[in-house]
Amino acid sequence: MLELIKDYGLSVQCHPGKANVVADVLSRKSYCHYLTTLNRRPKLAREVRHLNLEIIPHCILNALHVRPTLEDRIKVAQDKDEEIQRLKKQSAEKETLGFKVDEQGTLWYENRICVPQDETLRRLILDEAHRSAYSSHLRSTKMYMDLKLKYWWNGMKLYVVDYVA
Repeated sequence: MLELIKDYGLSVQCHPGKANVVADVLSRKSYCHYLTTLNRRPKLAREVRHLNLEIIPHCILNALHVRPTLEDRIKVAQDKDEEIQRLKKQSAEKETLGFKVDEQGTLWYENRICVPQDETLRRLILDEAHRSAYSSHLRSTKMYMDLKLKYWWNGMKLYVVDYVA
């Protein structure tokens, strides 16, 4: 989803304390309540530690790490696809132009990940691109142009046209 919104100038700003007119989750001081109950509720403290959560001082910048789970599913599906395995073998023998296998064993066509012949996976990619709140297109040409930046499969343009129709 982050790939779809990367073209927008998006920023998240926190206005702590009295500068924030509307109360929000980022400016609440719930960490104080946790600190006061830490010794009284050991089970809660164990659960928080188990989730790898920690109490941080107010106004420290944190990072959010997002894993591309769709890409992970494609990588797993590639291992089960016979056509992908054939292309991997041919790319190792330099018989196909544009295809390469990275250090994790994932097949790429130029800089696009190769999507195996898995109907549910392809449908998921198209659904994400077409029905997302961040997509700004309804036509197949624009959708195809966006998808072809990241994904590749044989006959993808026709597949997108049929999906949109």
